[in-house]
Formats: sequence, C-alpha cells, structure tokens
Amino acid sequence: MVIIIVGGQWGDEGKGKVIDYLSEQAHLVIRPQGGNNAGHTVITEHGEFKFQLLPSGILYPQVTCVIGNGVVVDPRVVLKEIEQLRERGLEPHNLVISERAHMVMSYHPIFDRLEEGVRGDDRLGTTWRGVGPAYGDKVRRIGFRIGDLQKEVFMRKKIDFVVGQVKNPILDKLYGEPQLDTEAILQEYLGYARELDPYIKDTFPLIQSALDRSDNVLLEGAQATMLDLDFGTYPYVTGSNPTAGGACTGSGIPPTRVDLTLGCLKAYTTRVGYGPFPTELEGAIGDQIRERGHEFGTVTGRARRVGWFDACVARYAVRVNGAASIALLKLDILDELDRIKVCSSYEFRGETHRHPMANISHLKHCEPQYVEVPGWEADIGSARRWEDLPRACRDYIELIESEVGAPVDLIGVGPRRDQFVERRNPWTRAKAA
Repeated sequence: MVIIIVGGQWGDEGKGKVIDYLSEQAHLVIRPQGGNNAGHTVITEHGEFKFQLLPSGILYPQVTCVIGNGVVVDPRVVLKEIEQLRERGLEPHNLVISERAHMVMSYHPIFDRLEEGVRGDDRLGTTWRGVGPAYGDKVRRIGFRIGDLQKEVFMRKKIDFVVGQVKNPILDKLYGEPQLDTEAILQEYLGYARELDPYIKDTFPLIQSALDRSDNVLLEGAQATMLDLDFGTYPYVTGSNPTAGGACTGSGIPPTRVDLTLGCLKAYTTRVGYGPFPTELEGAIGDQIRERGHEFGTVTGRARRVGWFDACVARYAVRVNGAASIALLKLDILDELDRIKVCSSYEFRGETHRHPMANISHLKHCEPQYVEVPGWEADIGSARRWEDLPRACRDYIELIESEVGAPVDLIGVGPRRDQFVERRNPWTRAKAA
C-alpha cells in the first residue's frame, strides 16, 4: 500500500510526527521533494531529532529510507544529519539516496542571498539555503545530480563550464562579487563523494520491487500545499511541488499505485515569511498560541506568523491533493482558550469565496468570515481515545471535518510520538480504499 503525506497549509503542520508514527508499520519511506529549507521534528526515547533532508522514518532501522529524485540535496546537510544519528548511537544503514536527485552546490546559497537582496521590499523571505537556485539550475539543465559524484572526470568538466562560463560572469558583471574557485569546488564535492558513495543508488528497481511486493510505502512530503509552485501563494512559494502530484513525480511512483493521501493540518494556522495570510492574529491571542506552540522555524528559528484555522485553505488542500484522511496536529495548543474561531469563507468585493483566490492581492485584502465556538479549557495531553476528549474539543474537530470535507483520523494531543488519538489507522483506511 502507498500513502502520501502532504501538508495542507503553509507547512510546519507536524508531518514529521505523523511519518514517525506511521513508519512503524512501513517498509519504505520516501522523501520526494524539497530541500534543507524545511525541517521535520521527531521526539523519541533517544531525544529530539530535527531532520531537514533525512526521511523521518530513519529512526526505525527496519525501514528503508529513500531521498528521492525530486529532492535537491545539500551534501553537507545530509552528512551533518548522519553524524547527528551516530552521536546518538544510531547508524543509518537503511538510508538510500537516489542518484537522480539534484545537489545544492556551494554557490547556490550565494545566489539565493544576492537575488533576495536585489528584490528589496519585494523579497520573498527565502531561507538562503540555495534551494530555489538549485531547482532553477535543474530546469536550465545545468544542475548537478548526486550520481555525478561518482564520475570525477565528468564533474571536473561540468564544473569548469557551469562555474567558469556561467556563474562567475554573473557574479562579476551583475553583482560585482568575487569569482568562484572551480578547483576548490571540485575538491569539496569529491570529498562528499567519498562519504556518500555507500548510500547512492538507482532507486527505481528498489521502489518498483517494493510495489510488486505490496509493501507499505510512505511518501513524506515537505513544505505544504500553499507553498506549491503552481497552487500556492505565488511568488511566495517554494521551488518544488509539495502536493500529491509532486510526490509521485519526485519518487517515481505512478498515481495509479497510490492508495491514500493523508493531509496534515495544524489545529490553527501558521506561516513563515512574507505573503498573504487572511486569518493572521496580531496581539495577545496570537502571541499566546505562538509561545505555547513553540512556533519558531526548525530551519531558520524565525518566529512564525499565527492565525485561526482557515477552512478555505484546508478545503482547497483536500481537493488539490485528493486527501481522504486528515491528521489534525497540535490540538493541545488551544487547551487554554475560552473561545476559538474557524474561518469558513472569505468576502471580497461583495463576493463569497470558499477557497483561496489565485490573485494574491485579492487574497491579501479579503475579509475572513468566522464561525466561533467555545474552547474546552482542559489539558488533553493524556487523551488516547476519542471518548477521552472533552465534548467541546470533539465539536471543534467535527466542525473542521464538515468544513474541509474529509475525516480526521489522527489527532495530535502533544509533541511525543505516543501522544495521538487514533480514530482510524490510515493503513487500515488505505487497505479499504
């Protein structure tokens, strides 16, 4: 069976926790897109792990974890995360990196910073990790793939061309910046080649064999629907397609083999960086949610913007991804509120909209229309069954279900891997699909 995990908002929904929870029954976990501009946090008996590139299933030694062809990989970050595991006594023998995955080169963060700088007030708020420029070079067909590390002569020839003939003239003539040393870059990446060589493989036969055996396969999406290059709040988006369709492209799994798409939603809404955010809260309630939820970026440490749950965004994500199941995370963060709001629609120029408009100027200036419900004002951290949740809490969940059009199967009631209320196991739902 194949389950795709996608974010249904602007990221940071808690996908890493869900992947970790479901990985216990998985044979294969694949990261299909994105780069080290996103982070997934998992808390286990070994402590807290923050993964930017390694699939969150890596903590289960029996699970094969694949960094797929759709990812842009910074070798330095992968090696740092491998070392993080080793320091905790864990050896990632179960890691495989697709030779088709592209690399973030040492000059990509430089161009990321320079391009953001010239935008001035129109900057996008990127993480400066070089992910966007790496995807840009992939499209321009001057990118480097992980498999290139195993071909020294090819690497030397291509670095001489890409750096010497393309990147250095831009740095010199457009930005007035020092030129790059091609030999230094070559030697740096040959060093990565020696360390990463045991993990680099053609993942096509590995994945197809798993499908032939009907193994349990998880696709771990990074970022989220509203950051999708096509369906997000463009241009305030990421450089890839973190929707269900992108998960198929970034792994090599055909859509016809997908049994279930599970959308991860936070019980409220957050967003990092610039761009429209209709339900944004400014003031005491927003600050309270931010502090209780530790809403600071896993990668950047930046404070996240906080808002009420936006059913227009979630409804849109359910439809775009074909999500037939929802994991609702961080519900416990709302424990102390006496009143809670859910945005059910937008009003703009006298018209009602039930999904985000493509025109971000319209989205920025729309008026969210709210349904207000009572809070439960109780600690739900120990709840493990639906019946353990307060009535007002269950009413809130059922309101979300009715608004977004999909059932809530998993409910996150705390940060630990065991803090879930499971109404229906997604593997069971996938099998019945």
